[in-house]
Amino acid sequence: MISLAPGTKVYLASKPVSMRLGFDGLAALVRPLFAVEPYGGHVFLFRSKSGNYLKALHWDGSGLCLFAKRLERSRFVWPPLIEGGVVLTPAQFALLIEAMDWRRTVAPEPPRTPAQL
Repeated sequence: MISLAPGTKVYLASKPVSMRLGFDGLAALVRPLFAVEPYGGHVFLFRSKSGNYLKALHWDGSGLCLFAKRLERSRFVWPPLIEGGVVLTPAQFALLIEAMDWRRTVAPEPPRTPAQL
């Protein structure tokens, strides 16, 4: 499990990228996709075309860290293919890394009072 500091955002690129890219190649994709700096302490996730492989890029203050995970028997749950990406909560990130359906972690709406109906 990867622990994130409070305030750390998790950016997920929704379109697949080449998994041959390393530190510099993935860092170069961060600015055009998310309009943020790759050295700001946030986590940037990239997916493979097959959907069973991901790479995460993170600046820890002293250098870039690159995390990779490949599933042998299933695929990660990804958002629809759109331009740019989405921002995940740390809880959704933890579920995604464990290959669980992170989309089901949305808090239900609070019940409506009679005055709101």
